[in-house]
Amino acid sequence: MQATDPEQQLIEVIPDVGNVAHTLLSRSTVFLKRAGTVILSISILLWALVAFPRGDISKSANASDTGSQQIQNSFAGRAGRMIEPVITPLGFDWKIGIGLISSFAARETIISTLSIVYNVGETSDNKSSSLVGAMQNAKRADGSPVWTPLVGISLMLFFLLACQCMSTVAIVRRETNSWRWPLLMVGYMLVLAYLASFVTYQGGRLLGFS
Repeated sequence: MQATDPEQQLIEVIPDVGNVAHTLLSRSTVFLKRAGTVILSISILLWALVAFPRGDISKSANASDTGSQQIQNSFAGRAGRMIEPVITPLGFDWKIGIGLISSFAARETIISTLSIVYNVGETSDNKSSSLVGAMQNAKRADGSPVWTPLVGISLMLFFLLACQCMSTVAIVRRETNSWRWPLLMVGYMLVLAYLASFVTYQGGRLLGFS
């Protein structure tokens, strides 16, 4: 048997750079199209949920209060306030709750969701031009900041462990040909995420962190 040339073996092992670049580009394009479509769709839907219904706003309210009242009275605001008692032990308020609800379609939408909820980009002087600034200025009813390092860690843990991707759920449903396994997956991961965030936030408060 003729021995194989070591150089020939090395050439066969090394992937073609052109093929690798083409594959990476095509895969990245597909991902960006899918992710971008989901984010855009969720953003449009969330905008509608935040903008409607148009309630009666107090005439004495200033521009910043008017926007806040509209969000609270909207469909999205009602949903966020509905789950607020459940997520308060995690350090989250109703605005973060809106972000949690929308992120179950795709976790990437949390950024655009919070931007809409916090009215980022509004022309009013009381509104921040950036999401970071809006989060830094966000206050609770007692005047304490909404976003603290402990709240941030709690939210990151929740996002790390929760199943927030409807496309993944759809694939599991297709592969198993049953709703049992995808619902079980979403359920146990949600419970795990909740418990991890609860222990982190409440434990951090007992230790004196904020």
